[in-house]
Amino acid sequence: MPRRPHHKPRGRHHHRSGPKIGLALGGGGARGLAHIPVLEAFDELGIKPACVAGTSIGSIIGAAYCSGIPARELRDYVVEAFKHRGEVLSRLWKLRRERFADLLTPSLGNPVQLNSLKVLEAFLPDGVAKDFESLEIPLTAVATDFYSAKPVGLSQGDLRQAVAASMAIPMMFRPVLIDGRVMIDGGVTEPLPFGFVAKGVDLVMAIDVVNMPKGDAGRVPSPYESIFGATQILMQRVLAERLAVSGPDVLIRPNINVFRVLDFLKARAIIKAAEPAKDEMKWALEKALRRF
Repeated sequence: MPRRPHHKPRGRHHHRSGPKIGLALGGGGARGLAHIPVLEAFDELGIKPACVAGTSIGSIIGAAYCSGIPARELRDYVVEAFKHRGEVLSRLWKLRRERFADLLTPSLGNPVQLNSLKVLEAFLPDGVAKDFESLEIPLTAVATDFYSAKPVGLSQGDLRQAVAASMAIPMMFRPVLIDGRVMIDGGVTEPLPFGFVAKGVDLVMAIDVVNMPKGDAGRVPSPYESIFGATQILMQRVLAERLAVSGPDVLIRPNINVFRVLDFLKARAIIKAAEPAKDEMKWALEKALRRF
């Protein structure tokens, strides 16, 4: 398993003075790797968000970044971790007896559901905190309470359990029980959690990586593609309704529509495709610094 290189902790106060920024990292499966180059814009300008909220893959990237791992190290780690298909399959193979091929093509009658916490810990880099109190930057991992049908912001206690709940995509992962409540993927109710970072900040920035299903108009999708495509459509509709009422001060949308939810083996390509979004974020941050 690739390990990230040692780095000096950034600390809570070693950043350029300026506006207090709340940053929201949206859900979107492998497309969420596009968050990484956008986060590099913060590091390169010496700026640190005052708080971060993440949904699903956004909570994973957020947990690593808020633990003090620089975005550039995250880029190197992710590209290496998903460089070889055999290495990825090997990690997943150890989690359960079913073949990884079954994960890619589950049936409705016998869905393969993985333990999201085990999958998370199989791929997390070294240095990610185990509890929220150990984070350098406050983080809220957003999940969905299955029975109340409401988003839940998790920001105390076991960080990894909270992130596992936030990423528990229905059909793919088993629901996670937290404080007696059944939690599933946060994207069901809050695909881009900018509302969770709006309090007490000067500026709210958000990165949307949901996108829409991609393909030829006449091609019938597989059952698996239909499930994830329908989820994308739902998430976009929920987000559109949120934005119609109010939205973040800065909304970044990387051009990554050609990638699918489980295209983690295309990590390098996804990150490369998000480079223009990094420049967009850097421009927005520089503008914010001039204003404040």
